[in-house]
Amino acid sequence: MKVVTIDGPAASGKSSVSRELASRLGWSWVSTGAFYRGLAFVAQRTGTAVDDEKALVDLAVSDVWSVEKDPENTKVVFQGADVTEHIYKEEVGAAASKLSSLAGVRKSLLEAQRDMAKSDEWLIAEGRDCGTVVFPEAPLKVYLTARSEARAQRRASEQGASLEETQKAQAERDRQDATRKAAPMQVPESAHVIDTSTLSLEQVVDEVQKLAETSIGSI
Repeated sequence: MKVVTIDGPAASGKSSVSRELASRLGWSWVSTGAFYRGLAFVAQRTGTAVDDEKALVDLAVSDVWSVEKDPENTKVVFQGADVTEHIYKEEVGAAASKLSSLAGVRKSLLEAQRDMAKSDEWLIAEGRDCGTVVFPEAPLKVYLTARSEARAQRRASEQGASLEETQKAQAERDRQDATRKAAPMQVPESAHVIDTSTLSLEQVVDEVQKLAETSIGSI
């Protein structure tokens, strides 16, 4: 299996690290969280309740939306339009956390997530359960973490939002992700844990690249 997984909580640096590492190595990458955020966005647009498991499962496998790999960002397309910029709003993330707690929803998206690795090229997959559920046989698993205040500051800066409100929303999402019955967020077995609180993007990417070279061989 040609997959490197990078998991961790919100704003730990997963997407930035994955994107930069993929660029360096000439690999593809995907954010599995985009599937849940995309579904949450589509649910909001179609008036589907985030606790209606059956309706969400039907929506998850419908052809009104799709997720596509892209060098810059994992794209979400809804009714033919690229809506990626909208899925990273805090309210969409909160909805995504709620619907991602439903076992049926997670199961309905799993095949599409795994399909992203169906090629001869290496894939970097980032999310919250890539190393535990989506790609448990990946030869290299990384778990990024950071102090809660550092993560909130990053997210608030990215979105131009209030730090206090961001911290509050982040704490609630962390709680939901860690305590959900279906695939709770956790450190994958045999994963390399990296605290990014005081590290630059380049330093984190350098460290993960070294792990890749050591675990997978010369790249």
